Amino acid sequence: MSKSYQQCDPGDNSCEDASPLGAANSFGDASRTPTPTHSPRECVSRQLPVLRAKRVLIGITGGIAAYKICEVISTLFKAGIEVRVILSDCATQFITPLTVSTLSRHPAYTDRDFWQSTHSRPLHITLGEWADLFVIAPLTANTLGKLACGLADNLLTNTVLASPCPILLVPAMNTEMWEQLVVRQNWQKLLQDPRYHGIEPGMGLLACDRVGTGRMAEPTEMIPAITSLLYTRGKQDLAGKRLLINGGGTREHLDPVRFLGNPSTGKMGIALVRAALSRGAAVTFVHPPISSHLLASFPRSACRIAVTSAAQLHETMLKFFPEADWGILSAAVADVKPADYSDRKLPKAEIPASLPLSAVPDIAAELGKRKQSHQKLIGFAAQTGDIVKPAFEKLRRKNLDAIAANPIDLPKAGFNSETNQAIFIDKTGRQEAIDSCTKLELAHRLLDFIVLLEG
Repeated sequence: MSKSYQQCDPGDNSCEDASPLGAANSFGDASRTPTPTHSPRECVSRQLPVLRAKRVLIGITGGIAAYKICEVISTLFKAGIEVRVILSDCATQFITPLTVSTLSRHPAYTDRDFWQSTHSRPLHITLGEWADLFVIAPLTANTLGKLACGLADNLLTNTVLASPCPILLVPAMNTEMWEQLVVRQNWQKLLQDPRYHGIEPGMGLLACDRVGTGRMAEPTEMIPAITSLLYTRGKQDLAGKRLLINGGGTREHLDPVRFLGNPSTGKMGIALVRAALSRGAAVTFVHPPISSHLLASFPRSACRIAVTSAAQLHETMLKFFPEADWGILSAAVADVKPADYSDRKLPKAEIPASLPLSAVPDIAAELGKRKQSHQKLIGFAAQTGDIVKPAFEKLRRKNLDAIAANPIDLPKAGFNSETNQAIFIDKTGRQEAIDSCTKLELAHRLLDFIVLLEG
């Protein structure tokens, strides 16, 4: 993540989050190659990290937003991740140990368990060594201050100091509390430590009836952050990199109502944005129309530019590509558009039986011509049948450094799916097959593949 996520659009008794669950700048700061000889069955297949083998420790402190963590615990358990939960004394005033132990299928820990003689080893040592990731949500101003000062006066804070794993902080508090200079200083101090990663609170109606910043991140943002940290272990291998990513399907309008389009949802592009941010990159995301529910949890730390047509996408990509180190082209761009556009809705009787079409700009080819020696350009190829040969031909024709070939004729892959699979190919013909996995996991694996191109 960039070290701190931000949401889009006090002491231990913070008054955050009244509503029920469910409810730009740019960047921050062709020689001949061999035809690939491997079939998809022959190329290297590396299994993605198995999240079922991962262990997440969740610390809950005393805030009204504690109810949100129930969905996170349940989702992680359903994904096969082992979950253990620590509650501060104040947290038990908002959510019961019985609730979280039921959801995690394991007894919850409180300060009463800290020095019980039934433990063969000190409990904070055992839990700290057990965890692959420690998530503290909600994080109150009180616990934030303790962590910033290295204090350990309860089970939760002692376990923080006894654990070597990455820590994800998810604060929630009243707006005035969040904006206090000392709270901001404590937050920034922790984020300077490589162990700590954060999702900044969002804006909305708080439990104190104020509208402002302080709402804890929703589970839809916490889960991808947790998944990324389990994958990367907190490494920031893209720090200093500027990535230009596109995603979603373009629309080529015949009139204000009708258009030529495709089924792309933009989920793969958003996954690439999340993965890149989690590894320290500065990201600009250019996208045709994407549904509002997907954009609701889009990370604010990325620059987001909305377009509609291939021509608009072409213009925007050419504008920002010179500043980028990598360009990743996951958008499903139209090949043709209606030759004539009507600025009024055409009556059905006036729609031509044969629709004249014209070509749209070839974005990948144009960027390939303009690419500088320090830049990497990666494409996607949605294919049916043999996916390797046409993808590699596209890579060579458009001067790409690598390409991800997607089989869109297989179940749970390609458009409008939560999962995906691909074969990555570079300019030398080297291939890596990725089995079906979440799009976020596939995004991380693609970034790994690109990093190797620079090695």
